[in-house]
Amino acid sequence: MLFDGQFISCKMLDDGIAEFCFDSKQLPINKFDQSTFEEFKQVVKILHSQTDLKAALITSNKGGFIVGADINEFLGMFKHTEDELKDWLKEANSIFNGFEDLNVPTAAAINGIALGGGLEMCLCCDFRIGSETALVGVPETQLGLIPGFGGTTRLPRLIGSDNAVEWISTGKHYKAAAAMKAGVLDAVVTDENLKNSAIQTLKQAINGDIDWQGRREQRTSALKLNANEALMSFSTCRAMVGAKAGRNYPAPMLAIDVIEQSAKFSRDEALLIEHAAFAKLAKTTAATSLIGIFLNDQALKKNAKIASKTADKKITQAAVLGAGIMGGGIAYQSAVKGIPMVMKDINQPALDLGMSTASKILNKGVSLGKVSVPKMVETLARIKPTLSNDDIGSADIIIEAVIENPKIKDAVLQETESHINEDAILASNTSTISIDLLAKNLKRPENFCGMHFFNPVHKMKLVEVIRGSKSSEKTIAATVAFASALGKSPIVVNDCPGFLVNRILFPYFRGFSLLMRDGANFQVVDKIMQQFGWPMGPAYLLDVVGIDTGYHSEDVLAEGYPDRMAKSDKNIVAVLFDNNRLGQKNGSGFYTYGKDKKGRPTKTVDEKIDGLIRTISEPEKEFSREEVINRLMVPMVIEAIRCLEENVVATIAELDMGLIYGIGFPPFRGGALRYADEIGMKTLCDIADQYTHLGKGYEPTEKMRAMAESGETFY
Repeated sequence: MLFDGQFISCKMLDDGIAEFCFDSKQLPINKFDQSTFEEFKQVVKILHSQTDLKAALITSNKGGFIVGADINEFLGMFKHTEDELKDWLKEANSIFNGFEDLNVPTAAAINGIALGGGLEMCLCCDFRIGSETALVGVPETQLGLIPGFGGTTRLPRLIGSDNAVEWISTGKHYKAAAAMKAGVLDAVVTDENLKNSAIQTLKQAINGDIDWQGRREQRTSALKLNANEALMSFSTCRAMVGAKAGRNYPAPMLAIDVIEQSAKFSRDEALLIEHAAFAKLAKTTAATSLIGIFLNDQALKKNAKIASKTADKKITQAAVLGAGIMGGGIAYQSAVKGIPMVMKDINQPALDLGMSTASKILNKGVSLGKVSVPKMVETLARIKPTLSNDDIGSADIIIEAVIENPKIKDAVLQETESHINEDAILASNTSTISIDLLAKNLKRPENFCGMHFFNPVHKMKLVEVIRGSKSSEKTIAATVAFASALGKSPIVVNDCPGFLVNRILFPYFRGFSLLMRDGANFQVVDKIMQQFGWPMGPAYLLDVVGIDTGYHSEDVLAEGYPDRMAKSDKNIVAVLFDNNRLGQKNGSGFYTYGKDKKGRPTKTVDEKIDGLIRTISEPEKEFSREEVINRLMVPMVIEAIRCLEENVVATIAELDMGLIYGIGFPPFRGGALRYADEIGMKTLCDIADQYTHLGKGYEPTEKMRAMAESGETFY
């Protein structure tokens, strides 16, 4: 044994081949942290001293290869200056370079996940052999960064600049076959043949049957592109990547700059350009926010795993009450994850619409090549549409998804309870109505909770699991586990009007209504908020949510929080509702919806909307970008802070992820609480004080003022 550490071991095999094995004795996975780097450095030094070394093989004793760098260490490192970060990167890369510069052929036997730094380690090798379960990629841009361990240098020289830009800018993970087709892997073999195949490749290189020196020279030399090829390649890449990334996500575009600027240099000079760009990105709020989202998401997954382990009831059969678009979406999500679903309604047209909703999702998957026809048939077969209550009797969980009306829901829930098993979970997909109110007439309120899906169900990751005052922890755990089994990210929230997401969203909508009252142009507001980072502006979002849904939700929230969410006398949502402009669902709201000659959806503005707006609005006037943002975002952030103060949700992570997954809060801003930290609590309070004439919704809480005084932050 040449080396036996806590994270890496190294021993000599036959024929002068050293096996360099990543095998953390402290963790179930391998990752690059400071301790691993230190051992990595020692092993490289040992290998350079071996006079009888003929080749080096990189392996892993874990189920995966190397998952990447330790993200938990990143945020601490990013507090250093750019120069300090560049020094750290230079030191880390000197270790990678030291391995790459061994005067013998090298190979990586990749058994499973090799992402980020894990793949960059493999790029240092002359050969990369993957198992059929290998999954590789450089996902750093999804964290607001670029590869920092040589990815922007070696990958373009290995697979060409165009392919490298695609891999780096998208941050996608690639299965073994796709990686071999791109040229990242040299071969794909079965798991049991992986190590032997890599050894045989090295033996061929030792015998001179493969030109390993030529392969290495390609990775360490300048990129082979003439001036015209470079101009065309990088111009095309910028146009394509810029259109997708936008200005709020600088990492993908900076990755192109780095690849282009370093193309004419050899490895060591190119790496210095990479280091500088990585250090620059590390100091951006986008990187801090996106890394925070990654860590918060891991926390959500951990909570779901704990619930799955503690739940004493496994959901093997589900039912949904109320078909239509929402019911059909829930039924599809359950069926596609392998859990049979009964879809019950009181009329056949609604059932037809529910089945049509599921079919449309699957048909689109078939047309895109993501779903096979047999898979589609199998999924639809798991959905049983019915008009009879008898068919829901054996379900483990029954999700009520009827119209958002407390009286109707109450009647449906009481009737349903009499048809189901005593230990079955009854859940409501209500978006705003109190769970305690709906539980009032139930015989088994301990088996009842909220399970709020977001529309469209198959696309939106969030499910709010709402704990009523009488909901048992067993019910909550089983519901969280079920949501997780559906591929969703569940967050447990305590009962209150609007729960978490809608309670925070509607002050944003109310701020928009007040802006409209004061003469703002809704198209201008939409454009400003899209530039701010929202996927759509508030007017368009209300159309998508449904003007009627917004109208009824406003009633619930106004009753729950009359001091700060009371309806304005001049309310544009009420005007549109009264004029049956319900948004996308009936073709007109703020915008008018239709299809062009090719059947593609259109969004236009008709003449009628201006007249309706004028009935509640001051004469149109121009507002600055800053004022539009402040008037919408400040009440939203304050309400988010109130939810945390009132323990509506348990953690900062869950609150911010709820907004990101539930309503598309700009990810690069990290959530409402991360955004508050970015502004600074004192500045936020000062801004809010400028708008207190607009009502209590703009008034900071006492704890906010205390935080401002002490300089406290949420993160």
